[in-house]
Amino acid sequence: MIGYSNEQGNVTYSDEVLAKIVGLSTMECYGVVGMVSKTATEGFWELIRVENLSKGVKINFNENKLIIELFVMVEYGTKISVIANNIIQKVRYNVENYTGLKVSAITVNVQAVRV
Repeated sequence: MIGYSNEQGNVTYSDEVLAKIVGLSTMECYGVVGMVSKTATEGFWELIRVENLSKGVKINFNENKLIIELFVMVEYGTKISVIANNIIQKVRYNVENYTGLKVSAITVNVQAVRV
């Protein structure tokens, strides 16, 4: 559970909720085919269904800030650096806007390209 406190009370978020916000925000970005499992082995990457998007997201909480790592598949022929920057901006904005938590770092791991 990740959260914060203020004079009005406490707010906590489960890792699953935060990962779902990150996953859905990522899927909205142009050029993203989908999220892939962060535990895939031997170069075999499987697209994750919408209900399991959190499997493609890793979240750490350090010094009251989130560190987010995500694993994506992109469309062939798109500029990966532009896609990654769009993901970073969208995820940071949505997480901070929806939850009130601050994001210190976002790492986008492009694991596969769909041809």
